[in-house]
Parts: sequence; structure tokens; C-alpha cells
Amino acid sequence: RESDHRAWTPVTYTVTRQNATIQGLIQGKAYFFRIAAENIIGMGPFTETTKEILIRDPITVPDRPEDLEVKAVTKNSVTLTWNPPKYNGGSDITMYVLESRLIGKDKFHKVTKEKMLDRKFTVEGLKEGDTYEYRVSACNIVGQGKPSFCTKPITCKDEIAPPTLDLDFRDKLIVRVGEAFSLTGRYSGKPAPKVTWLKDDIVVKEDDRIKIKTTPTTLCLGVLKSVREDTGKYCVTVENSTGSRKGFCQVNVVDRPSPPVGPVIFDEVFKDHMVVSWKPPLDDGGSEITNYIIEKKDAHKDLWMPVTSATVKTTCKIPKLLEGRDYQIRIYAENLYGISDPLISDEMKAKDRFRVPDAPEQPIIKDVTKDSAVVVWNKPYDGGKPITNYIVEKKETMATRWVKVTKDPIFPSTKFKVPDLLEGCQYEFRVSAENEIGVGDPSPPSKPIFARDPIAKPSPPVNPEAVDKTKNSVDLSWQPPRHDGNGKIIGYLIEYQKVGDEEWKQANLTADSCPETNYKVTGLTEGLTYKFRVKAVNAAGESDPAHVPDPVEVKDRLEPPELILDANMAREQHVKAGDTLRLSAVIKGVPFPKVTWKKEDHEVSPKADIEVTGVGSKLEIRNTVHEDGGMYSLTVENPAGSKTVSVKVVVLDKPGPPRNLNISDVRSDSCYITWMEPEDDGGSVITNYVVERKDVASAQWVAISSSSKKRSHMAKYLMEGTQYLFRVAAENQYGRGPYVETLKPIKAIDPLHPPGPPKNLHHVDVDKTEVSLVWNRPDRDGGAEITGYLVEYQEDGADEWTKFQTVPMLDCVVTGL
Repeated sequence: RESDHRAWTPVTYTVTRQNATIQGLIQGKAYFFRIAAENIIGMGPFTETTKEILIRDPITVPDRPEDLEVKAVTKNSVTLTWNPPKYNGGSDITMYVLESRLIGKDKFHKVTKEKMLDRKFTVEGLKEGDTYEYRVSACNIVGQGKPSFCTKPITCKDEIAPPTLDLDFRDKLIVRVGEAFSLTGRYSGKPAPKVTWLKDDIVVKEDDRIKIKTTPTTLCLGVLKSVREDTGKYCVTVENSTGSRKGFCQVNVVDRPSPPVGPVIFDEVFKDHMVVSWKPPLDDGGSEITNYIIEKKDAHKDLWMPVTSATVKTTCKIPKLLEGRDYQIRIYAENLYGISDPLISDEMKAKDRFRVPDAPEQPIIKDVTKDSAVVVWNKPYDGGKPITNYIVEKKETMATRWVKVTKDPIFPSTKFKVPDLLEGCQYEFRVSAENEIGVGDPSPPSKPIFARDPIAKPSPPVNPEAVDKTKNSVDLSWQPPRHDGNGKIIGYLIEYQKVGDEEWKQANLTADSCPETNYKVTGLTEGLTYKFRVKAVNAAGESDPAHVPDPVEVKDRLEPPELILDANMAREQHVKAGDTLRLSAVIKGVPFPKVTWKKEDHEVSPKADIEVTGVGSKLEIRNTVHEDGGMYSLTVENPAGSKTVSVKVVVLDKPGPPRNLNISDVRSDSCYITWMEPEDDGGSVITNYVVERKDVASAQWVAISSSSKKRSHMAKYLMEGTQYLFRVAAENQYGRGPYVETLKPIKAIDPLHPPGPPKNLHHVDVDKTEVSLVWNRPDRDGGAEITGYLVEYQEDGADEWTKFQTVPMLDCVVTGL
């Protein structure tokens, strides 16, 4: 029966053994049981259990927890999570016990101090660089169960991972006005990155419509009931200490366009049609305007009539109007997403409108003489009324007042001969058209012309002569002709003839290739004799030739080389590393000397650009380095002699590495560092040295001195037992040079010395063949633990000691005596 009931319930089967299994009980309920024996005569009395029995499964300790994982690691903490055991042993879990073991040690130590039911725990206060294993156990009322499987060894150091970004949207997104849109994605990184949303480079702020949601792994920007102002370039930036990633999306919120911009302009008005124009909408709705819809309406009627719906221009002809009626024009803009509100014009009456003629185009001037010129032009638009007259005007180029030159009407002719010009003066001309409305605007002025007769051929050049010569060229010079034939001298033609030949050869093919009064004739043969002549050329043609009086023998005229140094060839040139070195000089000499550049009596670097012209030479080295410094020399040489100049070039750069880095006087908390100055100071005085150290277990160098001018430093505050590397670099005004680093790490420990002598050595027992000795520890151990004591003996009267053995304790029995 149940403990809270009085009625007994029989078990529905009979047993003949001395045990029975009762089924159908309710877990968690308490029961009493009774049993009676029965034979052929009948049933005996019942025997009842003295205590109630609570129905439940047998209780054991829990199974081991599952899925123990490391979620985060820093230089001084570890965060772990786990799942409960598959079976709790029949009783609720009361707590979890997390244990750790330092790699190299044997025992696990409990790291949770209080009862802990959370399945996540952060172990703090760890030492950077140490490596641990972790395990966790579950406890119930019975006790602590088996521990979970251990984690892999975990080294305490900051986890670093650059950000990653995986976006769910493309580069472009089109949204209708009023619709919602969202930009989502996933990201990761260690340490946890910062997420920033920008729109057109401005930070997005949340409001009633704009929502931003960021979880440790996802990001989302949502916009409700979008408006046109939401259009823009959106950018999401995910950034931590290791870097950043960006994602972009051009969002275009589209709508029907705004109305076209007025007012409607009536460009042309006639009795049966008009031409109107307008400006495009200020907002095209985010989509290109596909067309405009134009309608017209008689001002005295209410009916709008279509004109066209296919124009894409902002101008339109309105046809089929009735003369004298007033009209209004209505214009809509249309894109892919709808039709705008209309732009409505003012009323306009359909009737002809006339005006003065347009200005003619720029006139052309022909047949110029010393006192007249012919002006020619094209007929302009007549303004709606026929042209009745043209008015021609002139003015001197430097004057400001225009003078009318026509007295009688000129029409329909479009040319006019202007008389009474002053010879040698420069004139401009312009033309205006006239109808019954009035005189139109004048044309642009013609190109200026001089009043003079047509051009004749010039006279010959004056006094041609040979002024210089080499083994293959002759330099000629002359004066301009006395008469230029009323035309500008375009240039000169030069011809030469070998003595004994009949044919003259041209030295230049066109006159404009020699506009000056001198020319160098090249390609001649050394030792031969030549004749030369010169012709002047203007627009009318070539003059008669002028001859050089005497034939010229072609050979070199010797002049020794001469060097005129530029400022950059001073005795010593300083140039900063990375800048461009330029050395140049003007060179003279006949024939032109051979030019040779050298550095320290050797060929200059292939990176040097050397340019030699007919008047000088230049050496240029871009992106100079320290090795480009040295003594540069320029040598010029021809058959008449040679000349050499030198310049010292100093390339200023960062210094080289210090030399002979040495570590001495190592102690448990300090050591002494010395070095020698660099072999190369970069051309500038060493200003200071930078000293850095690094724990061999760390990747980061730490500066311990950055302003020392001495070549030594005492490194203090070392941690005893830690191994260190040291490095030193020199600095000058141009920067910091390369580091020199110790080859092997040093360990911060005090130096070891031999221990002192044991104290109070005496015997405590003597036998015929052995002696028992005891002694006390020495006053000093030499900086390390004493590992043993060496026992020696000496016969009385002997000189040498005999080694017996080394013992670890403070006593010894010497045998074999």
C-alpha cells in the first residue's frame, strides 16, 4: 500500500520462492509491503515492512562531463566551457570541480573555490608563457564522479586573429520608397572587432527607422519605410588591433521623379506652333528619366490634349495651334517607377513674333592692296522679315572706334570692296544685317590684315661667310636681304657644291628649318673643298642665291678642351640618401672632346645616367645610397689636349650596425652591455644609441635605453632565471641604423663559486681499522646547493692526501686504515 493510504492492494501473481519483484510502482512514491505464507489448509498471518520504502533508481556518482572546450585564451586567463554528463548518477548535479595541471608537474590542482553549477569558467591570474592542462568533474549527493578528458596543453598568451567579414549583400541594392531593407553579414576576429556602419563616410545613427544589431558573430543594419534620403554608399568596418575589413553597398532608394523645373520658357512663338523648353527635375527618383509627357490646353477650356509622350529632350514643339488663342502647357517627367507631378506654364498667345536679323559669321578678307580690300560674308537668319541691307564697318587694329564704309544699300550681294585704306596700316572689318524691324548685331571682327600690295620675291641675303669648320661640317652666317618683297621671310635655303662638280646639293630641304641667319652644314667629307650659297624665301618664292666668296676646305679647327663647372661640381657635394645626385659642366673644345666620368679611377655605377650634349655633360644618380659616395672625376680630351676635374660626393645616410656587442657581469637582476661605434657613421655624427632586450619566450623587443651617448649600458631589473637577448642600434640625424644582436641568450643568475670549508671536523669513534668522523656545514655554499663532501686521509708523516669517497651527509666512517 502507499504510505499515505490505509488500503492494501494485492499483487496480482503468486510466488513460490522467497523473493518477488513488484512492478507498476510510481517513482517518487513511498510504499509499505507485507507477505503471508499459504498452504493447502489456508493462508497464514502477514509480516509487514517496518519502514516505508521510497521508489527511485539506485544512486551512483555522475559520469564524466563532456565536450570540455577552450573558448578564449589571453596572457593571464583561460576561459573553458563543458556539457553535463550523459548520466547524473540518479541525482541532480550539485556542483562542478575544475582542475588544472602545470605542464612539467605531476598533480592536478583545484581552481574552483566555491560551489559552481555554471558550465563556463574563466581561470584568471595565470602567468604569461605557462602551459596548462584542464579537466572537470561533476558532483552529486553521492560524491565526485570521474574527471572529463583533459584539454590539449594551453599556453597563456594573447590570441590574435585579423578580422574576417562575410556579407550577405552585393555591391548594389535597389529599393522602392516605403519598403524596408537590411544589410547583414557575419564577422570574426580576436580580440573582438569593433563594428562601425557608415553612409557616405558619415557614421549611421539609430532612430525610429534605422536599427543596428550586432552580436559576437553577426551584424545587421535595418532600415524601415525607406525614403530617398536613404540612398548612398553604405560601408561596414570591422576593426581590431590586428587590422580591419570593409564591405560596401551602394543602396539606391528609387521613386517616381519630382516635377520638371520651371518656369516653362517659350523659345519661339508663331501663329500655328510654339517651341517650349524647361529644366530636368531636381530629383530623378534614383532612375534615369525615360521620357517627358507634354500636354496643351486652350486657356478657355478644361480639356488637356496630348502633344507627345516620347520626347527625352527638355524642349518640344507644340503644333496645331489656332492663331490668337491663349494656351497653357503641362509637362510630366517619367521614369521606370512612375510619373511625376506636372509643371504647368503661364498662358501664351499663338501669334507670329519677328525680330532683327542675327549677326553674320566672321567675314573673310580677300584681294588686299595698299589702299583697298574685299570683304566677303554669308547671309544670316533674317529674324522672320527679309533682309533689306548690309552695313560694313572698319577700324584700325589698335583703335576702339568703328567707322561705317558703306553709303548706299548693299543687297542681295554678300561682298563689298572697301576703298581709301592707308598703306601699311592694319585693319579689321565687321558686317551687320538690317530688316524692317531694325539693325541686327554685328559679326565678329575679321582677322587683321595690312594694307599693302601683293608680296614679291625677296632680294638675296647679304654677306654670306664661313665662320667655323670641323672635319665634316662648316658653319655659315649671313645678314637678311635688303628687301623682303613685302612679305615675311619664312627662312633660308642653303646649298653646297664640291669644287669641280656642276651639281648643287641642298643642305636643308625646307626654308622653315632655317629661320635664323646661320646654319651648320653637316655630312661633308674631310679634306675636300666646297662652295656654298644661300637663298631667302618668302610667301612669293625664293630669292636669287648669294655665294660665299671663297671655297672652304673641310678639316678640324683645333682648340684645347675647356671645362666651365656648374655649382654642383664644387669640391665637395653632400646629398641625402634617396635623393638624386647631379653633377654637370659646360664643355668647350674643337673638335668636341671625348667625355669620361669615373669614380675612384673606376667606371661609374651602371645606375648612373650620363648625358653628353654638344655643349656639356651631366651625370645623374637617382635614389642614392651610401655606397654611391666617393671621388668622382670628369675628363675631357681631344687631339689638342685634355682636362680633368674632381669632386668629392658624400651620401648622408643612417649609420651602420654597432660592432663587438658584448655581455658581461651577469647577475640575477642585471648585466653589463658594451659595444663599439659603427664602422660607417652615415656621414653624420652618431647622436645616440638604442638598446633593447627580449625574453626568449616572447616575440616582442622592449627598449631599455634610447638616448644613451655612451657605448655601454647597465641592464637592470632582470627576472632571475629568465633568458634574455639584447640588441643595439646607432642613430644619427638621418635615422636609426640596423641592429646588432647577441648571438646567444644569457640567463639572469648570480655567478657560482666553490663552497667554503666544512666546520668543526672531529672524530666520534675510533677502531683499529676505521674512524667515525662528523662535521658542520660551511658558512657559505658558493651560490648553489651543496651536493656532497669529499673525505680524504693522510698518514702521519706523509706528504700526499688520499681520496676516500664523496658523501652527501655530515658524517662518514673511514675504513681500511
